[in-house]
Amino acid sequence: MLSSLLARAFFLPSGLRAGETVPPAFSAADAAQVPPAAELSAGGALVLGVVEGITEFLPVSSTGHLIIASHALGLESDAPLRDAAGRTLRAGAPSARNPAGEPLTLKLASDAYTVIIQAGAIVAVMLLYWRRLRSMFAGLLGRDAAGLRLVRNISLAVFPAASVGLVLHLLKLDARLFSIEAVVVALVLGALLMFAAERWRRVRRPWPEEQGDAPGARRDVSDLTARQSLGIGLMQCLALWPGTSRSMVTMVGGYFCGLSPARAAEFSFLVGLPTLGGAALLKGVSSGPAMIAVFGWPHVLLGIVAAGVSAALAVTFLVSYLGRHGLGVFAVYRVLLALVLAGWFLV
Repeated sequence: MLSSLLARAFFLPSGLRAGETVPPAFSAADAAQVPPAAELSAGGALVLGVVEGITEFLPVSSTGHLIIASHALGLESDAPLRDAAGRTLRAGAPSARNPAGEPLTLKLASDAYTVIIQAGAIVAVMLLYWRRLRSMFAGLLGRDAAGLRLVRNISLAVFPAASVGLVLHLLKLDARLFSIEAVVVALVLGALLMFAAERWRRVRRPWPEEQGDAPGARRDVSDLTARQSLGIGLMQCLALWPGTSRSMVTMVGGYFCGLSPARAAEFSFLVGLPTLGGAALLKGVSSGPAMIAVFGWPHVLLGIVAAGVSAALAVTFLVSYLGRHGLGVFAVYRVLLALVLAGWFLV
């Protein structure tokens, strides 16, 4: 039974339901038996893994960086891919809405790749914050009050964006939000929000990092109230707009709730675990076999490892840096990135 469920979850192409016939153009067996349909070098896999791992947790928008990386690696083609026998590969089975099925393209596989390799970044954060996770588990067992409060806070912070994102996905509106112009605008507006939050923090909460001498300063992420956690969750809905950055809006929300920069970053990392994990799982179920058919297993695993190592380094750096300098330099970087994207793709 378990093997049957796993096979249905991970090896049926997107759009195929139990009991339906796998379209002759592409099957799960093809993903394991035929050579990769497109070339992704080891260097390309490393580049995508490193870019994803570093930018996923920094408040700089992973989307903007992955646009540049994918373009530089030539992974944006929408031309249908074919196997060695000349058959068109399909990412989705025929349906009433799309009788021909969804053709598999290099861009579709690349988009899935950058989401699925987030698994490495997730594992990195889990290892770095295993004490927090242990406390949360103990809280669920009734043995750690602070851990239970943290479970509540993370749940409330995840719920709004997850709900809205699911609705957008079911209505197939999420893809329509994406454009280079939208990403550029989000990068600039996000930078302005970060400048404002940093100014607010320095005026209203001028504490030395981790010394706790500012009146009302919160020392731990478990000290957030349910209302504040939900407020941060509502702010995360802004990150559904491509280029905004989930980590950025979470950190800014933490600022406004009285968290120090390092604690705001820590809360962002913890909230990202279920958010990124859910996205990687859904993408793995829907597009994993198609992605493997294009790039092959070795480069997928290489990207996961690269994302994990780079994410661990990025998280360690960010916590140390924020304690001394705050978010200002990242806001400046976002503006520069917006200029690069606009000059490269829009001019």
